[in-house]
Amino acid sequence: MKKRNIVGLLGSAVFGLSSFTGAAVAQDWEPRRPISLIIMAGTGGGADQIARFIQSVAQQNDMTPRPLVPENRGGGSGAEALIAVNNTNAPDYTILATLNSFFTTPLLQSNLGIDITEFTPIEIMGVDPFVLWVNADSGITSFEQWVEEVGSMEPNQYVMGGTGQGQEDSLVIGWLESNFDLDIKYIPFSGGGEVAAALAGNQVMATVNNPAEARGFLANGDVVPLAIFSEERSPNLPDVPTMAELGHDFTYYNQRAIVGAPGMSEEAAEYYRDLFQQIYDGEQWQQYMEAESLEPLQLDAEEQTTYWEEQIARHEELLAEIGTQAAE
Repeated sequence: MKKRNIVGLLGSAVFGLSSFTGAAVAQDWEPRRPISLIIMAGTGGGADQIARFIQSVAQQNDMTPRPLVPENRGGGSGAEALIAVNNTNAPDYTILATLNSFFTTPLLQSNLGIDITEFTPIEIMGVDPFVLWVNADSGITSFEQWVEEVGSMEPNQYVMGGTGQGQEDSLVIGWLESNFDLDIKYIPFSGGGEVAAALAGNQVMATVNNPAEARGFLANGDVVPLAIFSEERSPNLPDVPTMAELGHDFTYYNQRAIVGAPGMSEEAAEYYRDLFQQIYDGEQWQQYMEAESLEPLQLDAEEQTTYWEEQIARHEELLAEIGTQAAE
């Protein structure tokens, strides 16, 4: 899977380090009540960490007259969050912190009646690469050794953890199974933080996690990264080879975006676009991106809508490729 199919205009972003100058740019519209920041994942994972960091930046720099209020709704692989945002009676006060389940969950659960193209594009804050991790006690130190180990086991004997079927990690694991003739038992957890902790605690044998989710366990020597599903090596994991370097043309990234509810007024949408652009350009977010191995992806509202449509089509292809059909 080509990176251009997943990330598109990744290389077009322009980094800027700037200082905040107070509240967000003056607008014709401003929030007059607290803003619901719904997170379509459980606590402790990458989406939760990012959403709460963004909320803290806005609060510390007095960027909004009313607070952003984070709320985790990860049930049903993010279906709970999508329903809440889709059905809100306050679209100007409801925004969503997304990951790629924004694309996959409506495909796999068509009974939800969710059309993400009706949501309001606000800001893509970056994209997050995935890494294959094993517990340090396994003694496995290379991707080739991992494939040999998993391939030598009986079906369902090798156990990996993730955040649920149809979620991003399960797609990558499905790709590994189909391309290396592996048969892996998959155990779902409620969020990426729990998945990383399960690996560190030897509850599972391997995971596909974002670097930020496993950072603490890596520092403690609990886990070992074997391969990264990105186009280039990560500066924070310089010794970890890409799948391309290992001879396999596959990359996969998690979008980290803020999305508005369907029916949001254009005035409110512009307010949030200005707000999150300020956060993106600020030194705190730029430093966070660097520390957490996020890569830039800056798109305007029209480009975001096109990106969503491309991602829906690409995820349909990937789900079909690994044998997980989108629901009719």
